[in-house]
Amino acid sequence: MADQPHFVIVGGGTAGWLAAFILSDKARRLKLGARVTVVESSKIPTVGVGEGSTAALRVLMQYFNLNEFEFFRETGATFKLGIRHKDWRHIGHSYDGPIDDPHQVVKAPAGAPSDYLNVFCVAAGRKLQDMHLFGPLLERKKAPYARKDDGTLLPLGPFHHAFHFDQARVGKFLKARASNVDTIDASVSGLERDAETGYIRALILDDGTRLAGDFFVDATGFRKRLIVQELAAPWISYAKELPVNRALPFWIDIKPGEEIANYTLAWALESGWMWQIPTQERYGCGYVYSDAFKTPDEARLEVERVLGHPIEVRDDIRFEIGRLATPWLGNCLAVGLAASFLEPLEATSIHGSIVQLMLFADNYLKNPEEMTETDRVDYNRRFGRQVDDFRTFINTHYVTERDDTPFWRDVRAERLHDETRQRLALWSKEMPRREHFPSYLGGLPHVETQLHYPVLDGLGLLDPEVARAEMARDPKLRAFARDTVDSLVREYRAAADKALGHAEFLAHMRSLG
Repeated sequence: MADQPHFVIVGGGTAGWLAAFILSDKARRLKLGARVTVVESSKIPTVGVGEGSTAALRVLMQYFNLNEFEFFRETGATFKLGIRHKDWRHIGHSYDGPIDDPHQVVKAPAGAPSDYLNVFCVAAGRKLQDMHLFGPLLERKKAPYARKDDGTLLPLGPFHHAFHFDQARVGKFLKARASNVDTIDASVSGLERDAETGYIRALILDDGTRLAGDFFVDATGFRKRLIVQELAAPWISYAKELPVNRALPFWIDIKPGEEIANYTLAWALESGWMWQIPTQERYGCGYVYSDAFKTPDEARLEVERVLGHPIEVRDDIRFEIGRLATPWLGNCLAVGLAASFLEPLEATSIHGSIVQLMLFADNYLKNPEEMTETDRVDYNRRFGRQVDDFRTFINTHYVTERDDTPFWRDVRAERLHDETRQRLALWSKEMPRREHFPSYLGGLPHVETQLHYPVLDGLGLLDPEVARAEMARDPKLRAFARDTVDSLVREYRAAADKALGHAEFLAHMRSLG
């Protein structure tokens, strides 16, 4: 290996450029003297169907001192303050899941169990969203900013929001700000591998040139160009518990003067569900469905019927839900859609990519010749547990009262994972606790109760009697929780009164450019 290790990322887009940022930054801090090269082809098209993040992307942007207002202007981004789930429990029922956590701003009494505010709301029959800052903002389609007397903007509250955006433009935004990263416009036509170890030694590019490297990152999306096509990494399917396998993407234009949603809409339909994700110009939409129950033409006709107008289908996307058993194989690490794919119900893709890259950078990044099989086994174990947790969380959304179509009857009868059943059995006897989700990611964010409570409560899967029994054990805590929730509801409704409308905020952002 050369004195200056060469890290080669194949594939740009959001995952590839996140990898470039995180790995080059960590390599610099470790004084590895590494070179980082991104190989991406301008000939490979993308479909701008809209994508959502979690708050992890904003935390990362702040770490790298990326200007958020520039991000809004250059990517067509909008706020994502939560997810609205429509018709999941039964037709005509909706519930919201704001992504902020009021437990962060309230100092709990000594000895108070985690999530006690959630437990109180369930016990009292209160809407969970009401004690969230993002709850009233979401209902009124407002931005988490107010305008001060001098015209400047003031953020409302300490919570990190998320974004909606066109993912192709996010890759360009990151690329324009990546320093000390080389780029090559090409695609991979083959590999040169070590005959003894099987490690990748060089890429053969489509113009016939050879690009040598010491460590390779596969960010080629569904194509899995290195990790599967060349290295044959095995795939673990989630098709049994997550039955959708096809997507019909389309756009809906935003009319002039129309307020813009600040949430992802996940609308349960006859054979799956439809997403609607706002950018500044349009809603990126798609029907994620099972083709065992509906043909593409039938899916299109259903969407047109529920929307009340024709649509122009942008693509026909077939996919397999699951993950790699070994996303780190030899000297190749798969990230993003090359490593796993779950239906985009809870914005797990970019969140997972960020966490996985930070996990790798913080715990395993070093000179490639010093990386060991023990490192790979440990990373793959943690990666697998993270994506399995995503699977179980999404599977929980299908524990529903719906039995009005063959798809929903099949889901109810056949599709629940054993881990989903085990967790629901536990939560029928005690309320969900943060302690039920042990950390295996070295302190990085993982799926825990704050994400589960809106879904479990919205689907009617939490027993108020269990919650009331837990609150009754400590009357002082119950009184404190009641007063705290009442105070938060008043404070956040007042904040929503002052907040800018979402479209007004976005117009202000554009005026600054």
